[in-house]
Amino acid sequence: MSNQRQRPGLTSIAVLAAVLVAATRLFSQSSDAFAAAGSSARTGTATRTSAGIGSSAPVILAPGLPSLSSSLRGDNIARRALSVDLTGKVAFIGGIADTSGYGWAIARELANAGATIIIGTWPPVLKIFQATLKKSATDEARKLDDGSLMEIAKIYPFDAVFDNADQVPEDIKTNKRYAGVGAFTISEVMEQVKADYGKVDILVHSLANGPEVKNPLLETSRAGYLAASSASAYSMVSMVQQFAPIMPEGGSVLSLTYIAAERVIPGYGGGMSSAKAQLESDTRTLAFEAGRKYGIRVNTISAGPLKSRAASAIGGDGGKTFIERAIDYSIANAPLPKPLYADEVGRSALCLLTDLMSGVTGTTLYVDNGLHAMGNTLDSPAYTSD
Repeated sequence: MSNQRQRPGLTSIAVLAAVLVAATRLFSQSSDAFAAAGSSARTGTATRTSAGIGSSAPVILAPGLPSLSSSLRGDNIARRALSVDLTGKVAFIGGIADTSGYGWAIARELANAGATIIIGTWPPVLKIFQATLKKSATDEARKLDDGSLMEIAKIYPFDAVFDNADQVPEDIKTNKRYAGVGAFTISEVMEQVKADYGKVDILVHSLANGPEVKNPLLETSRAGYLAASSASAYSMVSMVQQFAPIMPEGGSVLSLTYIAAERVIPGYGGGMSSAKAQLESDTRTLAFEAGRKYGIRVNTISAGPLKSRAASAIGGDGGKTFIERAIDYSIANAPLPKPLYADEVGRSALCLLTDLMSGVTGTTLYVDNGLHAMGNTLDSPAYTSD
């Protein structure tokens, strides 16, 4: 037996090189597999991190490196990073009435992933919306990533101020803008959806209304304040009450809120800031209750300002409109000094509504270019003057 130190042979070097290549591929092609592996290192295996995403095959981390390389299968490892297939899933988005808002952007992203899209639209604008969708001018807004046009399987008349038909007052029943639209309360629409599709996998609350939104809180009436709360916050509670029983376990609910829930936003009055605060609080409570009872998730997105038709209707003081000022302020002061686009909120919603974020519930996700993180404003004279 030789007493000289043996130098590694070519075979050992080749094995080491193969291991290094395999490890590099693992990091570049399946980085989240290592994240999962960290939590299970004691067992020496890593499993997929969320339902339907990634590989469930074990990756051996202890000695036994050939198992690691064989699991990669050379260059042919399959990884569906940030890829979602919602084929067979039904998504109901309540509150869409045009193609310019966040609700539409969310619907488009869900359609991109293969979901069946059904919409609830406020009865007074239902016919206008339906007519608009028939025009070629909306083709660009309907275009999906593969070049096809988004199909809306059905549009239901939907007034989320009313839970059931008994609550509808006579003046609404006889209002010509509601004439001939059929049943439109939350419970009635749920029953129609149940009859048409049997279930709802994804539920989106994309609606808000405050009849006195232009009024400062000091000048807001009790009726105006309660109306804002009813249309913008309790409507979410009622939608979950009614739709959750027809949502399969693993379903997801999402609403849209605004930074005015926790910061003073002059011009966003009439009790709307209070309604958004209620919405965020209710999101946490509903996440617990609906999660335990139905196995579904409930989240909300605090979206930055967007010049949608609804936001533009808030008006202004004769110069810029409220939403124009809000956008300019955000660009001047947010960590990311740029406009916020609807599709950015749409993609974030896609994540929250699918298994990409299957462990997240009861949260408020800020999609506002970081404006919520700011304490001081950069456009203040304190920062601009000498």
